[in-house]
Order: sequence, then structure tokens, then C-alpha cells
Amino acid sequence: MKRKEFLSMAGMGLGSLMIPGRALLGNPLPLDAPWYYGDPAAKKLLADVALNAARSKGATYTDVRIGRYLNQFVVTREKNVENVVNTESYGIGIRVLANGGWGFAATDRMDKDSIAKTAELAVAIAKENSRLLSEPVQLAPQKGYGEVSWKTPIKKNAFEVPIKEKVDLLLSVNDAAMQGGANYMNSILFFVNEQKYFASTDGSYIDQDIHRIWPTFTITKIDEKSGKFETRNALSAPVGRGYEYVIPQAADKIKLPQATLYRDSYDMMEDAREGAKQVAEKMNARSVEPGKYDLVIDPTNLFLTIHESVGHPSELDRVLGYEANFAGTSFLTLDKWKSGNFNFGSKNVNIKADKTEVGTLGAVGYDDEGVQTKQWDIIKNGILVNYQVIRDQAHILGLKESQGCCYADNWSSVQFQRMPNVSLQPGAAKMSPQDIIKNVKKGIYIIGESSYSIDQQRYNFQFSGQLFYEIKDGKIVGMLKDVAYQANTQEFWNACSAVADKSDYRTGGSFFDGKGQPGQISAVSHGASTARFDGINVINTARKI
Repeated sequence: MKRKEFLSMAGMGLGSLMIPGRALLGNPLPLDAPWYYGDPAAKKLLADVALNAARSKGATYTDVRIGRYLNQFVVTREKNVENVVNTESYGIGIRVLANGGWGFAATDRMDKDSIAKTAELAVAIAKENSRLLSEPVQLAPQKGYGEVSWKTPIKKNAFEVPIKEKVDLLLSVNDAAMQGGANYMNSILFFVNEQKYFASTDGSYIDQDIHRIWPTFTITKIDEKSGKFETRNALSAPVGRGYEYVIPQAADKIKLPQATLYRDSYDMMEDAREGAKQVAEKMNARSVEPGKYDLVIDPTNLFLTIHESVGHPSELDRVLGYEANFAGTSFLTLDKWKSGNFNFGSKNVNIKADKTEVGTLGAVGYDDEGVQTKQWDIIKNGILVNYQVIRDQAHILGLKESQGCCYADNWSSVQFQRMPNVSLQPGAAKMSPQDIIKNVKKGIYIIGESSYSIDQQRYNFQFSGQLFYEIKDGKIVGMLKDVAYQANTQEFWNACSAVADKSDYRTGGSFFDGKGQPGQISAVSHGASTARFDGINVINTARKI
């Protein structure tokens, strides 16, 4: 399945028809199959077979990933269950260095003889690849951790919740929207469990149990006379949590006059009820007048702008031109970083990469090269200070170690550099979104993400949203529609004049972020507090030339 299909699925327009099946995600499991976790001791025995076989054939470094990947998607539309997908993929991927070159091979035959032959194949591939190299791979040193483990700190395992309970939730959510006046309602629950075992000749044996969840929906309302329609997507976030995320807690709700927003848990029913009211309001909202506005952007919208204009262009392989699939290369070339004073944004812009933040999609204990995860600055006081690098890239920046952001989406995929969580840090001064709004003379308050476009250098862009509210003289005076904001990356981030404090900090994210050829997907979160951007160009998306 191609990335655009995932985007369609996530956008819900054709979601129920495009849920991936066996070819992409693995072999079907019975819907009532009990969840279980594989024995790490048994995995260690198999990993040692691969390590020893590769060493015997001349590998100077080997890492082994034994993975069991569970995917479950429940898809509904109005009163109907459209699809239930429940799959498992299990196998081993073996990566080696031999004669200074990389080799990789994988198999789902988990007997010792097949694993040894796969390791030998990886070494043979590495030796052939080395003949084409102008210089050998330079791998940053990495200490071994021995036998260690890490688990997503979930409270309720989604894979142990009966399918019926999930279906009942979605159908109740759909009914709430339909009772509120919606014409159509699609809803999906996505669940992922990655059971990953990593071993390497560095001396690490790392066992990890990783969980992710994404509840989402799209409400559609149609004007019967004109045939025009409006939609409102869920204000949820995909997260690195368990089923507890869809068990709402009052303390996690941010009640605004315009909408209810959510932190560490999500009330899908409440959001559907509000969404039905808001989509009806959108039908009658005033179409925006194009021009310059001060934008007050909620994290439910800003996360996507961060993803596209900061996350992708700071991937070192894109910077170097090694990678261009799906998201292009990057305007953040090495000369800008080397200058030490490249003005990416205003002094309010501090952006960190972080693979450790609890509850995020990218949070793990160790990456797929056995590097313990961490956080680091990418933009500091508006200045570009770093990128995202893995072990065979660290020397390019003069770093002594990897930053721990290597990932493969399956045991059968080779690991490579993938985006960590990349987040705008909250402002230091006490400031709420309301404090920001009251100082805006002419502006728009934006909630929720929608369509976007950005060029192949990650520089010129436009983004839309779900809900738009006009600000006049420090007060919200009504809803707008047909809004999209345009800028280039530097212009936009240099226009950041205020960021709310940490009490407003929340994350959004991408559950299906595409990269590579052959394509792989990853999941990544982006945090922010509500932020203000001055003098940004706004267009009217309904106007025709």
C-alpha cells in the first residue's frame, strides 16, 4: 500500500474501503485470538544463532531484530461495521557489516537452520555491496547494555479488550453524531503492538513491548439545497498509550467556549456530539476575507506544521540528498548549520527532538540500532543547532554517538533514520491561550488539522484546519471557514511572537508517516503549546480564479 492510501485512510474519506490486509500488515488472526508476549529467553537463543553465523562468515558487526507486529483496526460507518482487521507478522531481520559495507536479509522461517542461512546471506550481500563503496561505512561506537527491557507504560492493553466493546464504542459515537444532525459518520480505532527483540555484537539484548492507539472520526453534513458540505474530524491525537486513552478523565479536558480539547485521555462521545454541532455551524460560518492576520494556533493544528516544516527538513539524510521520497530533500543545508547563526525562527522558537516523552508515538527505550533514546535541541532560541542522525551518520556532524532515532517498521524492513518526536517547547513566562488572544487586534484562532501542501525543499507551504474563529480587538467574535495560511518556513517561525506556558502543552502526531524506497511507515508525535504568529498571509480556499 502506498502512502497516499494511508493518507486517504487516515483522512477517513475512503477509510473503510482501504484498510490494509494481509499483504501489508501480516497474516490474519482470529478476532478472539488471545494476546500473548513471546519469551525473551527463546528469542535470545535465536538471536545468538544469527550473531554467530554472521561472525563465522566474516561480519565485523551484526544486529538482529526479532519482531512480532500486531495490528488491529475497527472501522464503522453510521450503524454498520465496515471492516475489522486483526493481523500478526513475525520474523527476523539481520543486518551486518562486512568489508565495510552493509548487508541485510530477513526471514519468517524461525528455525535455527533458516536463521543461520539468512545471516550468511546478509554477509554475502554486504560483501557485494562493499565493492561499490568509495569509502567504508563509519559506525559510531555503541556500548552494549546486556539484557535489558522497556515497555510502554500502559494501564489497559487494547489487544485484551473484546472487539465487541470496541464496536459498541464506535457505533455509539456514530449515533451521537447522527442524532446531532450529521448526514454521514465514519469512525475508526487503530491499535498497534510492536514486540521487538534486538541483539547485537556490541553486547546488547533488548526486549521491548510498544503500544500505540488512535481513535478518530469524520463527521459530514450536507446542505440539501446547494449540495455543499462541511466536515469535522476528531480532535483526538494518536498516542503511545493503551486503551485507557479512550476512557475519558475530567482532568484531561480543556473546556473552551469554542471547543473541548484533550490531553492524556479522550472523550470520543463528547467530541462527536460537539463535532456535530460545529459542522452545522460551519455550514453557516462567514467565509474568510483574504489578507494578513495574526494567527493563534492550537497544538491540534500546529503539530502538523512542525512535522512538515521542522521535522522532515532536519532529517540529515534529506539534508544530504540521500533521501527524497515522500517529503523531498531540505533547505536546511549543512552550511546553514555550520555557520552557527542561521536564523530559523524568533527567539521564542525552541524545538527539541525527544524519543523519551511518555505517551508519545515515538517513545521507546532503545532505537533499532540498540541506542538508548534521549532528547536534544534542533532549534535553540531560533537558531539551527542540530539535525537527526543515526550511527552511520554521526561522523558527518562530528558527533561521537548516535542520537537514537533509527527505526524499521517491520522485521522484514531494514532500519534507517526516522523522525523522533519533534516538539516546540512551551514558553517560560506564565501565559495561557486566552492571554495570547486578548492581545490580538486582528486575527484567527485555529483548531484541528486538515489539508496542507509543502514544496520539496520543505520551505513554501500552506495549511488549513478544522475550526476557525475570528479575533477582533482581543475577543473571539464568531466562526470563519475556508481558511488556509501560507508562508515559507523561515518567515513563519520568525513571526512567532508568543508561546503559551507548559500548562497548555499537548501533542498531536502522525500514525502513518511515510519515508523510503521501498516505503516504510512510522509513528511520531509533535508537542506544542498554543502559539501566536504575526502577519501571516491567509487565503480563501473557496474562491475560484
